[in-house]
Amino acid sequence: MTTGLHPGGTPQDPRPTGNHALPAQERVGPGTPHADDRTRSSVITARAAANFEPVGRSVATARSFVRDTLQGWGFADIVDDAVVLTSELVTNAVVHAGTAADVLCLRSDDGVRIEVADHYPEREIPLQATAISMGSPDREGGRGLQLCAALAGRWGVEYTPTHKQVWFQLDLPERAVGTRAAGPSLPAHLLPLADGRVRVAVIQIDRTGSINAWNEDAEELFGYAAEQVTGKPLTDLAAWPHTPGTSTGIVEALQLSRWEGSYGVRCADGRVTPVYASHLRVRDTGGEPSTVCLLVRDHERAVLQTPLRGPSADSGAHSEGQATDPFEVFIGSPAPDDLDGLLQRTVERARDMLDGDSAFLLLATDDETELEVRASTGLPSARQRFARVPVEAGPGRYGSARMPAVHEDLSVVPGAVPLLGGTGMRSVVTVPLKVEGRLTGSLGVAAESPGRYSNEEALRLQFAADRIALAVESARLGELERLRRGSLSFLVEASDLLAGTLDRDQTLALMAQMTVPTLATWCAVYTIADQASEPYLSYVLHEDEERIDGLKALLSKIAPPDPVPTPGARVWSAPAAAAHEAALRTSMRSLGLGDQASVSSGIGTTLATAHAVGGETVVLPLVARNRVIGMLTLGKPSDEHFRQEILELAEDLSRRAALALDNARLYSERTAISQSLQRSLLPPELPQIEGVEVEVIYRAAGEGNEVGGDFYDLFPIRDGAYGFAIGDVCGTGPEAAAVTGLARHALRLLAREGYGGPAVLERLNSAILDEGARSRFLTLLYGELWPQEDGSAVLKVVCAGHPLPLRLRQDGTVEPAAEPQPLLGVMEDLELYEQTVTLDPGDVLLCVTDGVTERREGTRMLGDDGLADVLTTCTGLTAGAVAARIMRAVERFASDAPSDDMAILAMRVPGLPTD
Repeated sequence: MTTGLHPGGTPQDPRPTGNHALPAQERVGPGTPHADDRTRSSVITARAAANFEPVGRSVATARSFVRDTLQGWGFADIVDDAVVLTSELVTNAVVHAGTAADVLCLRSDDGVRIEVADHYPEREIPLQATAISMGSPDREGGRGLQLCAALAGRWGVEYTPTHKQVWFQLDLPERAVGTRAAGPSLPAHLLPLADGRVRVAVIQIDRTGSINAWNEDAEELFGYAAEQVTGKPLTDLAAWPHTPGTSTGIVEALQLSRWEGSYGVRCADGRVTPVYASHLRVRDTGGEPSTVCLLVRDHERAVLQTPLRGPSADSGAHSEGQATDPFEVFIGSPAPDDLDGLLQRTVERARDMLDGDSAFLLLATDDETELEVRASTGLPSARQRFARVPVEAGPGRYGSARMPAVHEDLSVVPGAVPLLGGTGMRSVVTVPLKVEGRLTGSLGVAAESPGRYSNEEALRLQFAADRIALAVESARLGELERLRRGSLSFLVEASDLLAGTLDRDQTLALMAQMTVPTLATWCAVYTIADQASEPYLSYVLHEDEERIDGLKALLSKIAPPDPVPTPGARVWSAPAAAAHEAALRTSMRSLGLGDQASVSSGIGTTLATAHAVGGETVVLPLVARNRVIGMLTLGKPSDEHFRQEILELAEDLSRRAALALDNARLYSERTAISQSLQRSLLPPELPQIEGVEVEVIYRAAGEGNEVGGDFYDLFPIRDGAYGFAIGDVCGTGPEAAAVTGLARHALRLLAREGYGGPAVLERLNSAILDEGARSRFLTLLYGELWPQEDGSAVLKVVCAGHPLPLRLRQDGTVEPAAEPQPLLGVMEDLELYEQTVTLDPGDVLLCVTDGVTERREGTRMLGDDGLADVLTTCTGLTAGAVAARIMRAVERFASDAPSDDMAILAMRVPGLPTD
């Protein structure tokens, strides 16, 4: 690294000059003026520049450079934002672009401008637009512009033929003239308490750290005369090295341009006096640097302490002289109010505290057997997030997360820290997070070079971990409570949806739609018909619809997971392995092909599918009634893992889904059986009768019913003679359908044995009465039909308690075609008779059940007269048109769905054709 510091004056333009160096492309944040105009519009009072080599260590060095520079300029209010932005931009340069990074800090009267340049101008950054996202904030790379847009007042990107430069401007907070920070007015009883006269020790330290000035207040506070301490290092008087919870000791503090914190001073009488100190580094007219230290008793720190950024959550604590919360000292104030933000801030501060290249934090599961990665920096976070490692990885001190551990060189003990495998990290220090003796997590810092950490760093990191463990656990429990409440709401809604359908296909679709994308990126449901059947891929869903076909094709080529009834989720690696193998084969086949367009398209589709299933895949059994009826498979895209809470929620959902799916299966099976039996009660195709048109319309009441208490039949008896019947069994549903089957088959059998109409119905009456308690009343219209050579038709009918058949003549008149007689299934001795009716050419005979005539709308009923009125409008219509008009009139008569079975039988004699 090379640096340069130029105080005051007008800075030279750091960019190359000449025509060839004009910006080839410039992009700035919204509403920002041109970069050159902005630079010249304010007076530059100081500048600092540094160059960093393209190695991972440069990122940490760049952070330190910017922090020290801004603290030296007195810009502590914007140090944190500047360090975060610089860290991201330098990472993009030295890690992602792979080139050296140039960092330039410019101080002006209104703020600081920082420019980070790399030497890879071809690596363009997409133009910004309101509708375009710069990428996911979970990605390790590419977050620089997002952070600039969020934190900086102004920012932009400039391109030249030799380098690409990203700059950002951080403005200083507006304050009243002469005021650095101010607090609210407080009542006298809330002011800080001081012991008599407040004494401020003023100590001046030279370049070597030795005392060369010691005022009277210092003598009073510590008991040393000036001649006793002059020329001695201040560190000789220090009883403990640094402020608890921070990494900065006195030696480091004396090298900084400005510092505030606590440490202890050993007095002349041997007592240790805790003090609060403010260090300011200055130089004399000869350029010789020295440090001025102002010290007060620690409980009087309000005299010197600069208020933290943002309002304090508990001003009374400081007013009473209490020490600053060590948690806030480490995390900063205000602390993030969400768990992920708190954990991310923790790992970033831990990395900076130990000057590491990466850091990570893992949280323990409830049973303390596994640790789950929740935050990291300097590592591929997308790949590591939610990955799980065992608490006890092996024997000995280094194999347990329950105690601090230092690994000087991971290449000597490969696999000692599985999380860091393949990341290039060599040395690492890890410490546990414990609350009341219980392991709640683990915090680690790693570096690319070996031997970076010792027990001293482990103690410092452990001290910080102890300060934040309670806050992290509290935030974790809060997040867990919110997640559990959300899970209960999710499960209640899922149960309602699953209970709302008994359709198998819809249940499968609901299962997948409830898991994607709420629980997983993609989902596949396998079903098992019976114990002897293999699992079958029944449903596939991906949050990106374009990936569904490729995912389905991939899963169809691999063996399904084993139907293991063991509860809980288990990892299934076959999809990811098959996807990667397919992508490799496709890439190899593409080598040497001429049609690059088609090759690119094929590779892109295959690689997209491989990425879609490249993460963790888990299988949950669908167990219902002690039998595995399928498997629910959930998957993540490449390098992603499932959270333990999500897996537990998925397990709860799988139990509910399994029961719903099995209920849908049983319902479908029983419905299929019922419909099969019902279809057997319906007559086969109606015979074609020469010289007679016949049309039948049948509607069974009730969901899923194909046959009810109403029935019809038309069948040949012998040559030239046909039997027909229309009847109504008392009631609806399966019980009525049973009598329907008995009546229809008995009619055919008796008629073909040569019995006439009355004899057929009398024997059917006896058969119904023989059913005993299962018998039902039956109204029946039975008749025999003989088409005549002159185009007419002769009918012999018996109407046993049934609505009378209606005859429509060609002149539009309607009249009953039979007389009423007793119904069947009531009396044992029936005396029935048949009546003969002749249908002339053009006449229509209409037979209906009482579901037609008793159609109601409130107190209104269609009735026999209403039916006759509709029939009078059917003159000249075919039998099919007559039946359709009658049915349409019945449906329109009332708005409600019919509650009774309905049957319509229309027969028309068209007459002989004319030449």
